[in-house]
Amino acid sequence: MTEIALDGNTLTSAEVLRIASGGATVTLSSNALPKVQAARSVVERILSNDETVYGINTGFGALVHERISPEDLSQLQTNLIRSHATAIGELMSKESVRAMMAVRINSLAKGNSGVHPEVLNQLIHFLNFDIVPAIPRLGSLGASGDLAPLSHMAVCLIGEGEVLCEDGGVEPTSNQLTKHGLIPLELRAKDGLSLINGTSQMCSFLVLAEQKIADLLVYADLILCTSIEARKASVKPSDARVHDARPHPGQKLVSQRIRQILHDSPIIDSHSNCDQVQDAYSFRCAPQVHGAINERLVALQSTLSIELNSATDNPLVFPDLSNPGSHEVVSQGNFHGEVLALTADSMVSALFELGSISERRIDQMLDPARSGLPAFLAKDSGLESGLMIVQYVAGASLSELHGHAAPRTIFSTSTSAGQEDHVSMGATACWNLLQATQRIAEVLACELVVACEALEFNEISPSKHVVSLKQRVRSIVAPLEGDRSTSSDLLNVTKELLDGKWLARIEAEVGRLPR
Repeated sequence: MTEIALDGNTLTSAEVLRIASGGATVTLSSNALPKVQAARSVVERILSNDETVYGINTGFGALVHERISPEDLSQLQTNLIRSHATAIGELMSKESVRAMMAVRINSLAKGNSGVHPEVLNQLIHFLNFDIVPAIPRLGSLGASGDLAPLSHMAVCLIGEGEVLCEDGGVEPTSNQLTKHGLIPLELRAKDGLSLINGTSQMCSFLVLAEQKIADLLVYADLILCTSIEARKASVKPSDARVHDARPHPGQKLVSQRIRQILHDSPIIDSHSNCDQVQDAYSFRCAPQVHGAINERLVALQSTLSIELNSATDNPLVFPDLSNPGSHEVVSQGNFHGEVLALTADSMVSALFELGSISERRIDQMLDPARSGLPAFLAKDSGLESGLMIVQYVAGASLSELHGHAAPRTIFSTSTSAGQEDHVSMGATACWNLLQATQRIAEVLACELVVACEALEFNEISPSKHVVSLKQRVRSIVAPLEGDRSTSSDLLNVTKELLDGKWLARIEAEVGRLPR
């Protein structure tokens, strides 16, 4: 099994996914330990000098002015995570919890949090022994970090709370600690606060969404090309000269993909000299629309790459061995998830646009007045309805996606007696994006099933990439021989699009597409 060394600076979303899926163990990089120890020494100095510093020997939030006695510091941290472990709702998936723990370790490993190294060791043991805290999803406001969900993680480290079982149930954490020969973590000054004050839940949802979206956007271009073949639309709008004249990176990328997918298409060649002047916007403007959506993904990936390797708790410690003093600890706001929330909201809006243009292509293929094909692709139109209701399903999923596109960031609420008076709703926004991936996959599945059926009415073979994709579809969706329910067909194709394995097989067979 792959071993991933966490150092606070080089973690990638792909590595988080490996850890989340159980495909990698983790260790603390040898480069990180000295930084962690240096920051911890600052905390120890503050305690030994009886200095007053927020998060170390004071109360929290609105209780910042309450000084805590040295003998109560450990109890303060324990009380903090117990009181904050108040999340509700469905439990986070095992994958998302493991991703969250990996992100938290990497943030603490950066060496600005001041935690005791034993905190990192306990988290690493939990990941490597596959001890997964049972964490209700709902409770973070996306500022002061993901306090409630991370507190449910933290209470498990001290031997309390519950963890997930193999059968999907839960059991007391103490059972798993005993099984693996672990002892409950002893929280020292600042340890509890650093564990729960960060953007790790937000990041975990973003990582899982980013992986799905990255595949879905390539699928979207493959499905677009399948529809172009089925509708006998033109490839000319993807001419490189067009996009060099308006050189947005996403637009150029998508047009390049379209040209590569369709370059060997006998169907395209068969109607290259037809008298159709222009296609509908949903075909002709696809490089511009799909391209803009791809640029939102690039922005998300850039933001996520930075956030995965950031220190996001409060206060932060900046050791200055040559000049120790109060300036080494800074109260600030890196826990605020605004950048993640706005990124997630923007990506959901982009996914809605992708679904909107996809549904319009479905309409183009099912309408005999524009497609030249039988109405709704039925074998006996009138007696049979064919794929009429597939468009309804796409519209229903698109309607839900429209609801997802309402920004979560624009709502804020004042908490903690006005001390925390602006929050990002970042966890809500990132979770919303992850849910939106299901809806966009459903719309794209509808377009793909319709396009493959429309191709049945053309005896000329499409391009190699489209043939390969159609073969995957036909392995689980038979051509229409008469009216039947296509519910399971759509569900199965949606599942495959979210899985990504088809894409790997298609590219292995006929060539990798540009990224």
